[in-house]
Amino acid sequence: MHTGCKRQATWAGQIVSALERQSVVVAGTDAAAVVLPHLESQLIALHAQWADVAALVQAHPPRYQVPTSMPGIGVRTAAIFLAETLWAEPPVTGAQLASYAGLAPETRRSGSSIRGEHVSHGGNKRLKRAMFLSAFASLRSAPASRAYYQRKRDQSKRHNQAVLTLAHCRILTLHAMIRNDTLYDPQPATKLPTAA
Repeated sequence: MHTGCKRQATWAGQIVSALERQSVVVAGTDAAAVVLPHLESQLIALHAQWADVAALVQAHPPRYQVPTSMPGIGVRTAAIFLAETLWAEPPVTGAQLASYAGLAPETRRSGSSIRGEHVSHGGNKRLKRAMFLSAFASLRSAPASRAYYQRKRDQSKRHNQAVLTLAHCRILTLHAMIRNDTLYDPQPATKLPTAA
């Protein structure tokens, strides 16, 4: 059993034991005694599913090692990325993948005027969220990501805009890594590609 499963099962067991030892009856005690064991089994099942997904991803080293070599991408994010992009074999381009994820900037037009570029509200929400969270996580572990994010903030982008722009840059990099079957190679911040 995965370590997380054991920990969650222990917590759930402690809660149920505490309820059984409770001497004061308050409103909702009976309901909690019925609901908590169900929640315990659901929590254990969810963590077991997570462990199964992790095992499946790790069973395919080339597909697993490439995305997890990028800072901010762990087993869960790699599993989401791989599950959501199985169709995206070459000749799909990085730009098409970014568009599919909803990370490609789109130009807003009104009549004959152009109102600038904004991040799409469409795309694959699950993939977009995974890439956003991995970009956010990389701010602590990857100096190049932090420098790129700071450049975007210096260009007056708000926090979420800067992280989304970083996520766009990272999905392009991840696409190239998978296409070329190469592990992440941190580049100096000055050489990071510029995204809108």
